[in-house]
Amino acid sequence: MNLKELSLKENRFVPGHRACAGCGFPQIINTVLKATGNVVASCATGCMEVTSTVYPHTAWKVPWIHSLFENAAATISGVETAYNVLKRKGKVKKDIKFVAFGGDGGTYDIGLQSLSGAAERGHKFVYVLYDNEAYMNTGVQRSSGTPFGAATTTSPDGKIHHGKEQFKKDIAKIMAAHNIPYVAQTTVAHWNDLYTKAEKAFNADGPAFLNVLQPCTLGWKFPGNMAIEIAKLAAESRFWPLYEVENGVYKLNYDPAKPIPVSDYLKTQGRFAHLFKQENKEILEKIQKNVDEEWEKLLKLCRK
Repeated sequence: MNLKELSLKENRFVPGHRACAGCGFPQIINTVLKATGNVVASCATGCMEVTSTVYPHTAWKVPWIHSLFENAAATISGVETAYNVLKRKGKVKKDIKFVAFGGDGGTYDIGLQSLSGAAERGHKFVYVLYDNEAYMNTGVQRSSGTPFGAATTTSPDGKIHHGKEQFKKDIAKIMAAHNIPYVAQTTVAHWNDLYTKAEKAFNADGPAFLNVLQPCTLGWKFPGNMAIEIAKLAAESRFWPLYEVENGVYKLNYDPAKPIPVSDYLKTQGRFAHLFKQENKEILEKIQKNVDEEWEKLLKLCRK
């Protein structure tokens, strides 16, 4: 797949939505949906849902179901089950794929139990997490996907505390621990990697999970034309490794030839601005140490 071929495929998430200028999730949705044929989507409450389905309009050109924050995975697993019954009875002839989209709040936190349950039951669907690392839709509150040191409205920088004080939950490895056929991590900037992984996910013989980094202009505080560049820096600094787990086998998809310091990635975003004060130098060092340690752990998994 090259970019020209991708551009010739039908857009199934179309203009007219009210996502912020520079937001990455429209590209994520379009790239994922282009990787398959007939598909039904469910969507957790979040930025994507409220900006793309303002009644009586919709940006979705596929059958789409709004679910609650907590049950997008449960909803799509029910639809997939109904499809299997109707197909068995000969009432549906088409081959149909199923996908659920959720943000970090609806995935790392509120929706984790329904996602875990659907994965454990083995429903054949793809779950796509667009990870903008906080509850952006409701006022930029921290989630368990928010990185260590990031300032949010519920983990602000102050005299005693300097942003979030926990490292983000490793959601990709949590999903891999379910022993599902396919788990992968990528970014909105790596369109070919995203398309290839979405195609593999739809073709997997069971549940599949994609974790896609999506820089947020609102909560991360950067100019609207910088989202793609910032996502690239996340990979170049090893802050956001690109890898996949196919039937339990880990594979690193990108190893930066000259990795940049994680501070080069963090300094592009206002949510980390306080970390560049001299008194917060130790926090920056702690983040770099964590990135280095997690990278080494991942390399060991990939070498098995």
